[in-house]
Amino acid sequence: MGSSEGKVAIVTGGGQGVGQGIAYALAAEGAAIAVVGRTEATLRATTEHIRAAGGRAAPVVCDIGETDRLESLVEQVVEIFGGVDILINNANQTALGPLLDITPKRMNEALTTGPVATLRLMQACHPYMKARGGGSIVNMVTSAAVRWDASGYGLYAATKEAMRSLTRTAASEWGRDGIRVNAVAPHALSPGLKWWTEHNPEEAAEFVATIPLGRIGDCEKDIGRAVAFLVGPDAGYLTGATIPLDGGQARWS
Repeated sequence: MGSSEGKVAIVTGGGQGVGQGIAYALAAEGAAIAVVGRTEATLRATTEHIRAAGGRAAPVVCDIGETDRLESLVEQVVEIFGGVDILINNANQTALGPLLDITPKRMNEALTTGPVATLRLMQACHPYMKARGGGSIVNMVTSAAVRWDASGYGLYAATKEAMRSLTRTAASEWGRDGIRVNAVAPHALSPGLKWWTEHNPEEAAEFVATIPLGRIGDCEKDIGRAVAFLVGPDAGYLTGATIPLDGGQARWS
């Protein structure tokens, strides 16, 4: 029996990359997975992979930027699987570039799909988790805020740091409801990063050289399995923390 047997998990951005890796890892531990994202084809591919391996999963098409739909998204998952025990806030619209190039539109999109959507989903899941005796929330953040050179990462880091603050606050306020809330800052070979490494081999080599373990993490083996442990009973006394899954690259104070 897996560590998440009988649990129900919502994974946003579960159609590819880190979200997909987490969905696979949680399903392998027995959780039923609501695979959430904007592109139905990728969601179905993830779902079919999980089902072929003997797991339970359902695709749920939703743009988390449409925050007024998030409460009904959670209700839909509850209708399908009977409840919610695990929430993985992974989807977020990346906003990179110099601060002087950041437009109000890009700023609003980043904040809406980042801390705003994260909070709305946490709020929507809270009553269902509390009713089932507790739950676990993991918010995917970044080490960009503690980079040796933060140039070009300002807005992206700001949105993720807001999510870290929400993580710590929710852990403090909801612990007595049996709900643990943690953050994970990953480096993983997602499709986007894989494309970048293939098209910028020299920069990619320099980047990997700054990682003590000498490689970029695998979405399922390095990130997904660690998250599966984090939401499981063996990590039951851990809450309010940020876990760096970056091969030792960032220095967190």
